[in-house]
Amino acid sequence: MCPDCEDFARTVLLLGQLALYADVSGADQDFIEALGPSLAASLPEPPPGTFPPGYDPLDGPDYPGGS
Repeated sequence: MCPDCEDFARTVLLLGQLALYADVSGADQDFIEALGPSLAASLPEPPPGTFPPGYDPLDGPDYPGGS
């Protein structure tokens, strides 16, 4: 696996684990609020082939509550 792929996969895994921890009774919300945005900001560009050619993440359906 390429180094960029490993970094991407590891960061996505950590974000998922943080989301699971957030649902645990007694989870430290200050920790979650501090770590979540930091992990998301450190997420590297997705490895080539993650999305189909021409994929635009901003082009999609409108969701309730979205702007």
